[in-house]
Amino acid sequence: MSRLAAVRKSVLFVGFFLGVSGSAQAESWQPLLDAGLSEWRTYLGFPNAETDVSGLKRAEDGKYLEPVGYDRDEWGVFSVSTDTGEPVLRVSGEIYGGIFTRQDFADYHLRLQVKWGTKKWPPREDLPLDTGILYHGTGEHGVDYWRSWPLSQEFQIVEQGVDGLTGDWWKIAHSQIDIRCAQQGTDGPYRYDVKAPRQTFGGNDGPITCGASHNNEKPSGEWNTLELITYQGKSLHIVNGEVVMALSGSVYPTETGVEPLTKGQIVLQSEAGEAYFRRIEWQPVSAMPEAYRTYFE
Repeated sequence: MSRLAAVRKSVLFVGFFLGVSGSAQAESWQPLLDAGLSEWRTYLGFPNAETDVSGLKRAEDGKYLEPVGYDRDEWGVFSVSTDTGEPVLRVSGEIYGGIFTRQDFADYHLRLQVKWGTKKWPPREDLPLDTGILYHGTGEHGVDYWRSWPLSQEFQIVEQGVDGLTGDWWKIAHSQIDIRCAQQGTDGPYRYDVKAPRQTFGGNDGPITCGASHNNEKPSGEWNTLELITYQGKSLHIVNGEVVMALSGSVYPTETGVEPLTKGQIVLQSEAGEAYFRRIEWQPVSAMPEAYRTYFE
């Protein structure tokens, strides 16, 4: 082989290697949303009395006495449109519940886009639109206060910071976590502050919520990019590229102590308000990214 041929072969090999490497990197994000919702299941809780559901027991005042349950949704609470050329998930909010992944996830980076619709349902007709990302969903659904979701941690999504901020944390069932939060005044709300001491939230008797550090949501009707990074009990809530909360020590209490809560389903809430999701994707992580490690020091 001539020297020129050898050089050409080397260049072709390097180009091929870089192409494969670049493709692998580009493909490391794995989509979770398709037109058939093949990666998801549903759970719907107790409908409003105005929603007609066959086969469910009602009390004399019309209130339902049992939940809709798993994988039943003839009302289109969760539906997908491809009119824009890509799958877009609509969550109507008509019945409290969630759409949740068939797969359990641990140590991952989740990325999605969300924007608000306009429809509201009881009991939030006069309140801001509301939904959320639940992570580390474990066990049966319907075990929380609203009888709609599984034991999990919540990345809150709420409209324009009127009734909280997108990126807030909420306790779901008896989840527990440590957050650097400072209380605003004697009886005011808690808000994430990277300089505050860590304290325990949730569990059996801790505060049930801590607010995000600041509002970084776009105006209603625009798409927001939300990211959740979680690794070995630590997690980050990121709104439009800005970290609004860092959390650590994800566990849940048991009769004999606490157990790690670091793996489980990803759940998107239906919570009496219309919301749209698209570009839901994830990739595994082998460590908390270096750029974010200072949040946990």
